[in-house]
Amino acid sequence: MRAGIVLDRDGTLIDFYRDSTRGVVTPAFHPDHVRLLPGVVEGLVLLRDAGYALAIATNQPDAAKGRLSREAIADTNAALVERLTAAGIIIERLEACLHHPERHDGGDRSLEISCGCRKPKPGMLDTIVEQLGLDRERSWMIGDTASDLGAARAAGLRCGLLMQTSRCELCVFGQVSSGSTRWRRPLLICMVIPRINRGACCSSTAPSRKRSRISLPGASLEVSPPTR
Repeated sequence: MRAGIVLDRDGTLIDFYRDSTRGVVTPAFHPDHVRLLPGVVEGLVLLRDAGYALAIATNQPDAAKGRLSREAIADTNAALVERLTAAGIIIERLEACLHHPERHDGGDRSLEISCGCRKPKPGMLDTIVEQLGLDRERSWMIGDTASDLGAARAAGLRCGLLMQTSRCELCVFGQVSSGSTRWRRPLLICMVIPRINRGACCSSTAPSRKRSRISLPGASLEVSPPTR
């Protein structure tokens, strides 16, 4: 069985779309909005060359909420896969959950359900693991929210969590480390959480202004803490 990396989409691979006219920030909803985040191509090349199969699992509930069509979501996902393919990175499978458990005016009633695929539930990850023949013990979910972490936990995968240092509410170590407040000020922009319950991250005891190396078998990444 192979090792694989399941990647979140928005905030992990691509930037959010900022509509300056309306003053709103939303997930990308048109192929023209697909903007790869800095370092994404370089990082995925490292993982590809290390032998990891690559896949994407993304929650996209705006069709259920009546904000977007299913076609707009599919077209945006296809544009992302094409952009990565052009860079030499093959996405072997993409799973998108269009569901949302709450009812919204103008929403697609067929999508307004409590499903088993919307992260933090493991449905999309389980499908990817089964379809690609991945080894759960050696495979990872990489995302930027607590729902990605929850999905990894539920699917039995390891987890890497990428986040901006200004988003302290996403720091899961406040929960994992029995609520200790010393975990509340992130120093690193990347946390790797092997088996969910341990890793390198934002402890107040972490050395500041030093580069930290985080490693997956066959690939590693150096991360610098932000300038204060």
